[in-house]
Amino acid sequence: MDYIDAFSTYLNVEKGASGNTLDAYLSDLRQFSAFLKTTHPAKSLESAGLPEIRSFITSLLKTDKKSSVGRKLAALKTFYKFLLREHHIGMNPAELIAIPKKDKLLPGFLNVDEVFGLIELPEGDSFLSLRDRTMLELFYASGLRVSELVGLDIENIDINIGYVRVIGKGRKERVVPVNKKAVEVVGHYLKERMVFLQGKAQTGAMFVNKYGKRLTRRAVGMIVKKYMQKSGINKHISPHSLRHTFATHLLDAGADLRFIQELLGHSSISTTQIYTHTSMDRLMKVYDDAHPRAHKGKQRGMKSEGSKPPLSPLSGGN
Repeated sequence: MDYIDAFSTYLNVEKGASGNTLDAYLSDLRQFSAFLKTTHPAKSLESAGLPEIRSFITSLLKTDKKSSVGRKLAALKTFYKFLLREHHIGMNPAELIAIPKKDKLLPGFLNVDEVFGLIELPEGDSFLSLRDRTMLELFYASGLRVSELVGLDIENIDINIGYVRVIGKGRKERVVPVNKKAVEVVGHYLKERMVFLQGKAQTGAMFVNKYGKRLTRRAVGMIVKKYMQKSGINKHISPHSLRHTFATHLLDAGADLRFIQELLGHSSISTTQIYTHTSMDRLMKVYDDAHPRAHKGKQRGMKSEGSKPPLSPLSGGN
């Protein structure tokens, strides 16, 4: 029996896993299978136990990020839980292994001037320039994941009311409002898209390449990279960074965290809370730059004007 194929069917049909999750989990299982053949040739996927899985995770931690290792372990836990449910094994050997805690990395983002400048970079009247500008505008207006953006069909956008309907992780649907500026740009793009696709194979995809086919995630990444290089902004910004930018600017403007969670499609508020760390980090930088007692240069300036120096902690002063 091919357990990986059976697991694939289970994820797709019963769990409703997204295509990205399905591909990642199956890739992780094949990587573990290859590891077993090299280091434990007597063991197969279904016969591997706790020692083999621990050995695999330990080897990964030497080279991979904790987030990546955590996902691979999650794939194994889900796989063995499936085998246990189907009575192919007597226990889940991965159950006792704790998922490594992720390193808390603050997401990269652009400030308001930077993101406005980036959006305006695609120039000219060509269809592809208009497509790029529309894509960047919609990224910043809606905070979509790149997979959600490339998966958009024209029927998912209502420019009369001003919203976009997306299918997010776990195939959960949500509706995200779109601002008037983005609606205007999208409306113009849709008209030009209709003209551009005349004589080409018809597709419902919102964003298409020069051949009239749906854009891929890789293509979107290359487009964002191209305009970031053109902008001269010295930051490592990916398509996902535009999602971070969207959320950070909403939070800075006073939007409620639960509201941002709903817009982003996060299943847990703890995922959204990373943006509070981002805003707090910026707040502390402003504080350090502005407060006289936090800025050494200002303290020296105060002393030169005849102010008494601060008391030493050892001086015994009250």
